[in-house]
Amino acid sequence: MDFLQNKTLLITGGTGSFGSAAVRRFLNSGPAQIRIFSRDPGKQEEMRRSLQEECPDLASKVTFWTGDILKPSSLEKAVQGVDCLIHAAAMKQVPECERSPMKAVQVNVQGTEHVLSAAVAAGVKHIVCLSTDKAAYPISAMGISKAMMEKVAGAYAREAAGKSVICCTRYGNLMCSRGTVIPLFIEQIRAGMSLTLTDPSMTRFLMTLDEAVDLVLHALEQGRPGELFVGKSDSGSIGDLAKAVQKLFGETGIQIVGARPGEKLYETMMTSEERVRSQDLGSCFRVFPEESSRKQQELLNREAEAFTSQNARRLDADGIVKKLLGICYIRQELSRDGLGSWEK
Repeated sequence: MDFLQNKTLLITGGTGSFGSAAVRRFLNSGPAQIRIFSRDPGKQEEMRRSLQEECPDLASKVTFWTGDILKPSSLEKAVQGVDCLIHAAAMKQVPECERSPMKAVQVNVQGTEHVLSAAVAAGVKHIVCLSTDKAAYPISAMGISKAMMEKVAGAYAREAAGKSVICCTRYGNLMCSRGTVIPLFIEQIRAGMSLTLTDPSMTRFLMTLDEAVDLVLHALEQGRPGELFVGKSDSGSIGDLAKAVQKLFGETGIQIVGARPGEKLYETMMTSEERVRSQDLGSCFRVFPEESSRKQQELLNREAEAFTSQNARRLDADGIVKKLLGICYIRQELSRDGLGSWEK
C-alpha cells in the first residue's frame, strides 16, 4: 500500500463499518494523516478511543471532522490539503430509503455532488465513491438513488479530467457490517428466537469488509476518470446463510416473514450492458465509461451476460461457514459465547 505513503486521506462516513475497517488497514501504510468526516461526535469519540487502545503509536494520525455532506460549508475546510478521498457516507438501508425516498435522494445524490464539488475545487487528486449492487437495474429507492450517485460521479469525472480522477466501486451488503442480517441472526439465536427470513431462496453477494477495502484501494491506485470497479463476490442463498450461522451459534429454527418492499429475489452486480464494456481483472471487473467508444468497440463481441448473485460462484452452507470463520467479528462473537473451539 505504498500508494498512500505520506498522503492525506479523507473518508466521509468514516465511522461506519467500512471506514473503521479501512482506517485500521491504511494506518500501517504510512499515510501522513487520515481524516474521518461524519455527523456523530459520539461515534467519533468511540472510534478515537478504540484506535488509541489498538494502535497507540499510530492513532494520532487519525483526525476527526464533524460535519454533514448536506451542508457544503462543513466540507470546505475538511478537504483542504487532501490527496485521496473515499466517499462512503450514504443512506444504505433499503427499508429506510423506501420510507423516505426524498431523503435518500438528498443524501446519496445531492450529498455526493457536495462532496465532489468541494473535493475538485480543493484539488483532491484521487476520489472513489462507494456504490452498491442495488444500483444495477434498480427497483428500490436506495438503488435508484445510488444509480444516480454513479451518474453524478461520472459527470464530475468528465468535467474534472486532468485535475481529479473520480471513479466508483460497487459491491453488495458487507458481511457482518452494521445493520446487516448476520448480527441480527446472532442476536436472535442468543435470545432463543427463530431466525426471521424474508425468502430462503433469495440469493445475495457475500463480501467481507477486507475484500471491500481491497477493491477500494485498487480503485484508488488504478482507477481512471469515470471507471467503475465491480467486486467478484461469492454468493449464497439466504436460507444457506441462516443454516451456516446456526451451525456456528446454535439451532433455533426459522420463520419465513416474506420479502420487504424494494427487495429483489437476486441481486445484479453488473448489468449486461456494463459487461460488454468491461475488462476482467481477475479479482474484479473494470467497467469503462459509456463514452469510451473505442474501448466499447473492442469489447462488443464479448459475453454480455449480467453478473448476478444467481450466476456468481455459489457457496453452500458449509462454504459460508468457512467464509464466516475468516471474519474477525465472527470469531470474537463465538469466543464471547464460549464457542471459540468450534470445528467443522
